[in-house]
Amino acid sequence: MKPLDARTTNAMSKVRQVKTTPEELVATALREIGASYRRNVRSLPGTPDFANQSRGWAIQVHGCFWHQHDCKRGTMPRHNQNEWRTKFQRNKARDQDVERALTARGLRVLTVWECETKTPAVLTERLKTHLR
Repeated sequence: MKPLDARTTNAMSKVRQVKTTPEELVATALREIGASYRRNVRSLPGTPDFANQSRGWAIQVHGCFWHQHDCKRGTMPRHNQNEWRTKFQRNKARDQDVERALTARGLRVLTVWECETKTPAVLTERLKTHLR
């Protein structure tokens, strides 16, 4: 990508990577259903956002924009589209590699998309189903 100007650098510095709002909503739902978990488990491939190795599950929480979900938030920026397309392709390839590696370790992997956290009741039911 091209060097970023000061305004872009400032905006990007505010993008959080841990304890994002969608992650906090998933954490709340997990607590509500009584699930025990560890956060950002570095010992597992891809550092899943939530995991319980003894119960055999991991959860990745993806932002719709950064991971190009098929929803209204998964848009392509108008400027520098080639650079963004390359970045998004790398993100998707990495996501697939991480899911394969976690599955190879015997974990069930659930991807929760940012847009799915907007309806807490639906999110909670989805988590209950996955964690059975």
